[in-house]
Amino acid sequence: MELATTLKGQTVQNKIREVGINPNHWYPIAWSYELKANQVIPVKVWQQPIAVYRDAVGRVYALEDACPHKGVELHQGEVTGDRLVCPYHGWEFDPQGQCVNIPYLPKGQKLPCAQARSYPAQERYGIVWVFPGDPALAQERSLPEVPEYDDPNCLIIPITGRFQAHFSICNENTMDVFHGFLHRNLQGWFDPVLLKLREAEGSIEAQYRVSYRGFLSKFLGLSADSNGVTQRIVTIEYHYPHYHSTMEGVSSLYLMRLPVSPTETRSFSMLCLPLVRLPKWLLRSVKPVAVPLVRKFLFMRFLEQDVEMMESEQRNYGLNSKRRYVEINPAIIALQRVIVRQYEQFMQQSDALPDQSSPEDRSSESATGSLAVEAHTASAEQAVPTL
Repeated sequence: MELATTLKGQTVQNKIREVGINPNHWYPIAWSYELKANQVIPVKVWQQPIAVYRDAVGRVYALEDACPHKGVELHQGEVTGDRLVCPYHGWEFDPQGQCVNIPYLPKGQKLPCAQARSYPAQERYGIVWVFPGDPALAQERSLPEVPEYDDPNCLIIPITGRFQAHFSICNENTMDVFHGFLHRNLQGWFDPVLLKLREAEGSIEAQYRVSYRGFLSKFLGLSADSNGVTQRIVTIEYHYPHYHSTMEGVSSLYLMRLPVSPTETRSFSMLCLPLVRLPKWLLRSVKPVAVPLVRKFLFMRFLEQDVEMMESEQRNYGLNSKRRYVEINPAIIALQRVIVRQYEQFMQQSDALPDQSSPEDRSSESATGSLAVEAHTASAEQAVPTL
């Protein structure tokens, strides 16, 4: 659906800063090199503690980071074959989370029914991914496509981002090209114009025209007019929960988002720069040197300024969650709609599932659950006005 690109003030309902995620998607949790053979690491996907481990032959598995015996964190244990061993009593769990051995139990005695939740896990693009939602949906949900990953003529720069902020704040920063003012001392972009805006069920596409002058324009080898100004089209695509943005004829950026908690977000990004003009022998020599240099002296300088702003925004929200804000970029309003809609769809699907909890659990959770759904429903109706 095509949306108007007019910049017009709209009041933002701050509940967008409290909305949860739709877990029925693949989320990145670590770079592959961070998880070695026979190693286990702790991660969190929206407050779900998960123990991710790799067996001796390189396969990756993920279990809930809590032993069903005593609740001890399983990431403190060790890997034996394809099993994760609890550090407390040595109970062993297979990749499906089933207890398959208790070292002090007599041979032949039936094992207790002890099951740790397992999560679908896989590796792609040098990233370890986990599916924290309904395992039955894991095959239906695809990972982002990164066609440049296997292109030998492309320089791929991996970048890790850590933000003490809600994921909606981080997502808005990525969608918001109008904040080029922040980077003016880095000779970043200026005079942005929103040209096109499209919204679908779970995605947003925004197209901006931006101008460059000075160091960045020269570094990227862009031709300029008589005033030294270069204009390029920047296209930003948000396919919940991840991003892909391109600068016309220059670069492609894939940003995979990991919401850790209501006040913490991580990202695993790949900046792709085509180097087709260089001979292959030179490419092999350039890549090991160029990757850390571009990351440190170009990309990270911009990211560090963004992090400061995002975390400032989160701090002030924490101090006063009732303060009202005004947004004029329709791309941000559309993005908020998608984020809220994804969470509400998940909540509605969860409510429709058969309740297998005990009566005690249901009575204790009913009040909290109803309030949460009511609050987030209100946020969708009030916070993000229809354009």
